[in-house]
Amino acid sequence: MNVKNTITLSDRYLRHAEKLVEDGQFPSIDKVVEAGIDELIRADELTPEQNDAVTRMGGEIRRRLDGPREDFIPWDGEALANRIKAKLDDKYQGR
Repeated sequence: MNVKNTITLSDRYLRHAEKLVEDGQFPSIDKVVEAGIDELIRADELTPEQNDAVTRMGGEIRRRLDGPREDFIPWDGEALANRIKAKLDDKYQGR
């Protein structure tokens, strides 16, 4: 059941919500607000241990993204797959 309610958003939040709707990520501002509340509900449902781990992981990702680009590891899917295969081969050949 939907209940009509009125909320007030700051210009910053309203502009962002409108952009998300314009970009086609959400059908309406109502759905943007609902998605934000859904995130809060999911966060409340995490155990303290899960929440701490997620928070730490997010902090680590932000820290790394703020670092210099030259420190980034280049992505090469084929090379990565070959390294994983070599490690697995080494591990299981010694059985």
